[in-house]
Amino acid sequence: MPLQVLSIQSHVVAGHVGNDAAAFTLQRLGIEAWAIHTVQFSNHTGHGAWTGQAFAAAHVRELVDGLDARGLLGRVDAVLSGYLGSAETGEAIADAVRRVKARNPRALYCCDPVMGDVGRGVFVKPDVPEFFAKTALGMADIITPNVFELALLTGSDPQTHADLIAAARTLLKRGARIALVTSARTEAEYSIATLAVTADTAWTVRTPYLPLNPMPNGMGDCIAALFLGRYLQHRDIALALSQAVSSLFALVRGTDAAMPRDLNLIAMQDQLVNPARQFDAEIL
Repeated sequence: MPLQVLSIQSHVVAGHVGNDAAAFTLQRLGIEAWAIHTVQFSNHTGHGAWTGQAFAAAHVRELVDGLDARGLLGRVDAVLSGYLGSAETGEAIADAVRRVKARNPRALYCCDPVMGDVGRGVFVKPDVPEFFAKTALGMADIITPNVFELALLTGSDPQTHADLIAAARTLLKRGARIALVTSARTEAEYSIATLAVTADTAWTVRTPYLPLNPMPNGMGDCIAALFLGRYLQHRDIALALSQAVSSLFALVRGTDAAMPRDLNLIAMQDQLVNPARQFDAEIL
């Protein structure tokens, strides 16, 4: 039986963000992905205009109830969460995580605390960061903040890799075992780093910085799914980091000039499994 991930995050009709990045990525790795959408928008909000709606927390709870009634939650190996429309939806996700872990104590929770980014600032409702800080981080096994989100959650201003590791370990004290820190441009102008941090070890993968303007949406959603999927397959943190970053680099490099705001996920799908260039993890 293949591995199974319950992915609870946003959905767009056009583009590849939220579940439209994560579910396909997991499936391409050979992992079953059951998607529950927290919002349904016509397109990513970064395009400037969109239509659609955020779903009520009751929508998430009802779908989880349906899975549980059919005995399916016990088959879930991991829950992955991303963009939330509200803290109330976050509480519904937290309840889903509790129920999955009650049915399968070995199941993991990977929390992508989507709140904002450098340049854009915070782009979620004011109650969402509080939900992540007070509830989700204490339940998660894996957290995947970008540098902006790491700084927001810790009240710090990391400038070096040592600062990033210290901030990540501050978050790990709340319960998670692994922190994947993305979008780190702290020590080399022409490179970008992604770090995987545990209580006693840290690794980094550095790649060339691709100066796209705009950067494609969905990179954080995709790398969270890549890292979680690979880690579920072999439980090797350094290898999962290397594989995830290598695949994302290939996707970003293959961005279609005609659609610069969106990952070219379908055309570049083979890179999810066999990236053209492998970037090795270095221990810090």
